[in-house]
Amino acid sequence: MRIRGVSKFSVVLLTGALLLLNGCASTQYVESERDPWQGFNRAMYGFNDGLDRAILKPAAQGYRAVAPDFVETGVRNFFENLDDISVAVNNLLQGKVANSASDIGRVVINSTIGVLGLFDVASSMGFTKHDEDFGQTLGVWGMASGPYVVWPIFGPSSLRDSPSLVVDRILLNPLTYVEIKTLERVGIIAIDAVSVRAELLSLEETVDEISTDRYTFIREAYLDRREFLVNDGAAVDDAELYDELDEE
Repeated sequence: MRIRGVSKFSVVLLTGALLLLNGCASTQYVESERDPWQGFNRAMYGFNDGLDRAILKPAAQGYRAVAPDFVETGVRNFFENLDDISVAVNNLLQGKVANSASDIGRVVINSTIGVLGLFDVASSMGFTKHDEDFGQTLGVWGMASGPYVVWPIFGPSSLRDSPSLVVDRILLNPLTYVEIKTLERVGIIAIDAVSVRAELLSLEETVDEISTDRYTFIREAYLDRREFLVNDGAAVDDAELYDELDEE
């Protein structure tokens, strides 16, 4: 990120940003051509960070403390399975027919053999998990990133990536078309958001250790990673990330 929309709370995007890190980010408050709306963006970042510290982070810490590992894994698998539908469509829009077919295969296998996506059986069968969204699709079509923007609740984005909030997280989200009560829908959103946030707790500590200006760090890492993904770069794994951080 996505009812994927809320799972892309501002700190959620920190995961992708960290994976691209290959050096110390600037901690100075400087003007950036990529961030002409910095006053607005910093205000929205502060708003989102306040909500996170007051609500989402404590909930994630409690979830991590009480939920067994297999439960956490099953919850993430469920939402990632839903995400594969959006990924399949965007791969097709980008002309990656083979990848799109693989994504569809993942959804079919994990939704059936994997019990509604709770188990990622497809990966063990050789169906690779891809990372595509409508923002990347627009980038592949030639659209530039445009200015950086921080949206309330949804967090870091760009002018090019913003339509993904509607296309991927609503139009291509199968839960949008399921008739469920409002309270149940809110519950699904909350579970998705809390489970993703729980995965970021340790990574957040790393960011605090290497940067005195989290806003600048997240902005630069987000924008660089987005261009990395548009160009089909391969993100480094966590082990490589920490090796690089140790060298700094």
